[in-house]
Amino acid sequence: MTLDLNCDLGEGEPLSRTRGLMQWITSANVACGGHAGNVQTMETCVRLAIASGVNVGAHPGSLDRAGFGRIGSTITGAALKLLLLHQVGALERIAHAEGCRMHHVKLHGFLYHASDADESLGKAYVASVARWWPEARIYARAGGTVSEMAREAGLLVWEEAFLDRGYSNDGTLVPRTATGALLLDLGGMRERLRAIVSDHRVRAVSGEAVPIRPQTVCIHGDAPRAIARAAAARKFLELVNPY
Repeated sequence: MTLDLNCDLGEGEPLSRTRGLMQWITSANVACGGHAGNVQTMETCVRLAIASGVNVGAHPGSLDRAGFGRIGSTITGAALKLLLLHQVGALERIAHAEGCRMHHVKLHGFLYHASDADESLGKAYVASVARWWPEARIYARAGGTVSEMAREAGLLVWEEAFLDRGYSNDGTLVPRTATGALLLDLGGMRERLRAIVSDHRVRAVSGEAVPIRPQTVCIHGDAPRAIARAAAARKFLELVNPY
């Protein structure tokens, strides 16, 4: 297995950027009506992914369009299960109608981190995928609680690393409001990817080396020069076969 390159799409980016990113990535995380997206953008992303040979995944987020699903809020396990049925279920139906199978589920923003930090939310998330979409992979933070829970539940898990986000010493991401949250330098991104593939580590903002062995790496579609960064990452991965 070569390292998968995933990107969050259908989040209000220009259609030209969606098309451009689809040329380089191998998996698309499609926003499905929570933090961003609607039926039209889901259909467009799914069709472009099929045409480009890209895996289609659901990218559910909290109902927080003003904060783009990244602002902390209160949610119960029961509410998370209902949110997932609404959003992931919608993307699954659209994918089926377009003739493809939903490949994975990846939570967005606040939900991604909250499910990893709050055991009750993590359990609700994993239980929902196990019940409703047992053949789908879960994309979750490498070394995180959700990855462990999902694996114990017998689900397929692709542990994830980030090419454009800062890391803390414990392997969590630096909050977006803190210094070092974003890694936007193209050279720095290449070094991050090289370290993941060759050394199985990332460098935290403190300088400490954090062990990591993902199956998928993420680049954000709303970051500056996103297409150029995706192209550079894909070209690098085509030269190696880390697994």
